[in-house]
Amino acid sequence: MITVLVDHNMEGQALLLWGALAAAGWLDLVPLRLMTFSEVGLPFDSNDRTVWRFVQAQRMLLLTDNRSMKGADSLEQTLREEHTPTSLPVITIGSLERLDEPAYRERCITRLVEIAIDVDAYTGITRLFIP
Repeated sequence: MITVLVDHNMEGQALLLWGALAAAGWLDLVPLRLMTFSEVGLPFDSNDRTVWRFVQAQRMLLLTDNRSMKGADSLEQTLREEHTPTSLPVITIGSLERLDEPAYRERCITRLVEIAIDVDAYTGITRLFIP
């Protein structure tokens, strides 16, 4: 089972994405589970470093639209300092606003499924932008 932790600021959009995954039948074929910050006990205002450490410790994928690139605990700084060859990638949706577009959402779904099916091939990569 691949668990995907959805960033707190895009939970609504992630539910739209997950609904499309289910409607297309992917969740019957690919063992994916969506979790929210509240479900895993993370405060919604957790900094990027805390979130990244949590998903790595739990072997989860983080789905985000784009976390901060500034500051000592930004996602970018955390990746530079703590990423290892065994780290799982952060999956970043290139344009959160475009998830309302069915064609864009379908491309995101396809890419997410590709990653989940062969997650070991992406180990050691810092970030994957989808679609």
